[in-house]
Amino acid sequence: MSVNVVKLFTYMNMKVRRTNFFDSNLHTSWLKFETRTHGEGTILGQPTRPRRNFSIRAEVNFVSAEEAKELIAVEGYTVIDVRDKSQYERAHIKSCHHVPLFIENQDNDFGTIIKRTLHNNFSGLFYGLPFTKPNPEFVESVKNRFSPESKLLLVCQEGLRSTAAADKLEQAGFENIACITSGLQSIKQGAFDSVGSTELQNAGKAGLVTIQGKISAVLGTVLICAYLFITFFPDQAEKLLAIFTTT
Repeated sequence: MSVNVVKLFTYMNMKVRRTNFFDSNLHTSWLKFETRTHGEGTILGQPTRPRRNFSIRAEVNFVSAEEAKELIAVEGYTVIDVRDKSQYERAHIKSCHHVPLFIENQDNDFGTIIKRTLHNNFSGLFYGLPFTKPNPEFVESVKNRFSPESKLLLVCQEGLRSTAAADKLEQAGFENIACITSGLQSIKQGAFDSVGSTELQNAGKAGLVTIQGKISAVLGTVLICAYLFITFFPDQAEKLLAIFTTT
């Protein structure tokens, strides 16, 4: 027989087998017939069952500060701080675990040196932030401390790093993950017991930003005092103004 006749015979035989299968298995999922390219033509492949993906991805739970406190106190969630070392040391939640998503970049290749220099002279100087790179051991570090069933509350300063960290852990098989919406900068003072030299919501401020803030606070206090003095003691204020003008 010719090649075309063989193909037709094979196709008819498989079609009959497929019909018989459905007649006797009405509640079974359909079979998928694939075609495979062979040389210049196409021949029918063997029937294969459709692949099924039974993996279920967990859904990250975004909560407020009050809801986060309840997760810790009632449901036994463990806090993981994913900020860099500098922000963590300024202030962090008491008894939390520190696993940074980004670590300080001390690489010495030419391109990195230029980027680090620019960073330190501009954004790093103004905001007091170190020059960082992704932590390649982040997921493994968490896996070494916690099981995939552990209840984990991820925190950072603005909420972006904790969201990225949650996505990585979710893909790694962790099932119970929560994040504080908008991060620690959005919480009220005293919302959590903390350790450090400043409040949790201010841990992201450093460098010239803090100096600028202190100068603004001093100037604001001086202006308020001057306004009150002029309002309640106008005569004395006028005499002082005359003295300064003369001088």
